[in-house]
Amino acid sequence: MTGPSTLTGKEQPSGTAPDGTAPDLLPAPGRMAVDFETRVDFDRLRAYRLGRARAALDASELGALLVFDVNNIRYLTSTMIGEWARDKVARYALLTRTGEPVLWDFGSAARHHRMYAPWLDPANSRAGMLGLRGSVAPDAGLIAAAVAEIRAMLAEQGVVDLPLGVDIAELPMVLELQRVGLDVRDAQQVMLDAREIKSADEIMLLTQAAAMVDGVYQTIADALKPGIRENEIVALANKRLYEMGSDDVEAINAVSGERCSPHPHNFSDRLIRPGDQAFFDIIQSFNGYRTCYYRTFNVGSCTPVQRDAYQKAREWIDAAIALVRPGASTEQIARAWPAAPQFGFADEMEAFGLQFGHGLGLALHERPIISRLNSLEHPVELKEGMVFALETYCPAADGYSAARIEEEIVVTAAGPRVITLFPARELFVANPY
Repeated sequence: MTGPSTLTGKEQPSGTAPDGTAPDLLPAPGRMAVDFETRVDFDRLRAYRLGRARAALDASELGALLVFDVNNIRYLTSTMIGEWARDKVARYALLTRTGEPVLWDFGSAARHHRMYAPWLDPANSRAGMLGLRGSVAPDAGLIAAAVAEIRAMLAEQGVVDLPLGVDIAELPMVLELQRVGLDVRDAQQVMLDAREIKSADEIMLLTQAAAMVDGVYQTIADALKPGIRENEIVALANKRLYEMGSDDVEAINAVSGERCSPHPHNFSDRLIRPGDQAFFDIIQSFNGYRTCYYRTFNVGSCTPVQRDAYQKAREWIDAAIALVRPGASTEQIARAWPAAPQFGFADEMEAFGLQFGHGLGLALHERPIISRLNSLEHPVELKEGMVFALETYCPAADGYSAARIEEEIVVTAAGPRVITLFPARELFVANPY
């Protein structure tokens, strides 16, 4: 197992992002495996992730981790059967202090993984079925049978008397685990401990994912003309991303004109009009590693108040990026942003997610979460190898326009590296008149 990348200047090329905020140019070499360049080493990636999970488990009071969150399953087992499984709570995996990962999969996927996932012991790729969020009622006995199997494994591994960590199980599953005498605790914090520091392979996947969105923003900029609808931009971006190799376009916000303030966090069928301010967020993944990447455009022309809002949002994000370094605190970053009443909101709960930072990885929201809501009183130390997005929002004085900017940052020993490279230093006017 390799440790996390130190990402020093000697190991990675450096440069200046288009907005001038930080060194960048971490490798985003392409989607294919080739023999003429060093790219992502998936065997090394699998070993790193399982090693991090084992270390986090060892450092906890838990005897085992029982996970249902598809991101945790993927982190432990390097398996994924499709985004449709994300909300089914149909797959689960167990890692004990002394054993190898055991995966219960959806029907024939278990046989498939025995054939094509040799890093898992074939005996540990099993079919499992709990009820598909209650569609098969608990009295059918599927949950009781699964819990009996899990408890027997815990006893065999000598950890049945230690607490069992569980992340997002259905309530009947938790109740049955408790009924058979297991001490159920929270596993999500342990898994987030494991996932917070990214390896060089993970950072390369995150950078490649960001590079895909760089290209999609050029497509959007070319298409952003009066008469096109927000949903058509969303469709265009989805098509381009899947053509480029995305494995999941989780969501695309497309927000324009009078919909910009307050931020609705969705898209509509609104027609784009001349002079509109419009912002977009592209949330997608490449080999499981996600982007969250806002850009703001004006359509054809812009007004002074629209430029002013954009400049303020840029100043706020630049102030945050300048603070990023190992040992810094999320409190320092949160204090660089305006308080909720300063940009028109009653309190930090209502303004949550507007001046915001969040870790990126297999999930959209990992550690650290940076906000005046939580970071002022519960700060988190920034560490080398963290990857997170920083995003700011500023409503315009016209009462309906607004600017939204987001940059994805890698924390390195040399400071922040920006991996979101579509130009954002100045307000981008698409297809000017």
